[in-house]
Amino acid sequence: MLINAVPQWQGAVGPRARGLIEGCLALSELAGHVLGLPVHHIHQEPATSEVSAGVANRAVLTGANRAAQLAALEAPGGPVLTIGGDCGVELVPIGVARYRHGAGLGVAWFDAHPDLNTAESSPSGAFHGMVLRSLLGEGDEEFAASPAIEPGRVALFGTRVFDAAEEQAVRRGLAVPTEDVAGALRRAGAESVYLHVDLDVLDPGEFGGVNYPEPGGLKIFELVEAIAGLSEVDVIGAGITECVGTELEALEPVLTAVGRVLMRG
Repeated sequence: MLINAVPQWQGAVGPRARGLIEGCLALSELAGHVLGLPVHHIHQEPATSEVSAGVANRAVLTGANRAAQLAALEAPGGPVLTIGGDCGVELVPIGVARYRHGAGLGVAWFDAHPDLNTAESSPSGAFHGMVLRSLLGEGDEEFAASPAIEPGRVALFGTRVFDAAEEQAVRRGLAVPTEDVAGALRRAGAESVYLHVDLDVLDPGEFGGVNYPEPGGLKIFELVEAIAGLSEVDVIGAGITECVGTELEALEPVLTAVGRVLMRG
């Protein structure tokens, strides 16, 4: 198994966004310790660029930073755990997984937000709120995945804050909110699964070191149980994102659970 640390922050906006760099480095160090594996640091330029066609930092997100992620996945030799950074870091590993594993790839999206906006619908222009829509092949052509995740093969878990366009995307069947993630993905025909964990799926009272905390989230033991519930499917990759904290001991059970489902797959 490979751990890639990707300290991209430019897919996010807001006062905590730059803290994603330090949070990524701290979380990846803890992941390496908990899982007993080396961490590969993928260089990401910290610069910003203009808002273009509704996407903040477009040039940075589509340039050398993306190329560095792609290069790191040329020959991974096993499952990859990507530690972000903002949720936009998932565009590359999930896109690569879709290419390698075929149309049967499903995505377990553990996130307070569905990230199903487009540049036209986004209230902020932050790409991390568009990444899942892009992986489904929709939205801005510079980000839209090809091949794309099949509609309906995305299970949303712990998701509780939807913009209007995201609600419409769910009504169209692009993604399915569920409490039974493994069952929903099997029913949708998924043969393998990528697990995405945005730490804002947790309640801020459990862990507050996230970029966009939202009330009403999961307890850590509930997140661990949900991850363990994926042991009955073939988990071929995972990502953990949106950490701005550096006091992370409470997350050790989460990292252990992610490592177990990846190594089992």
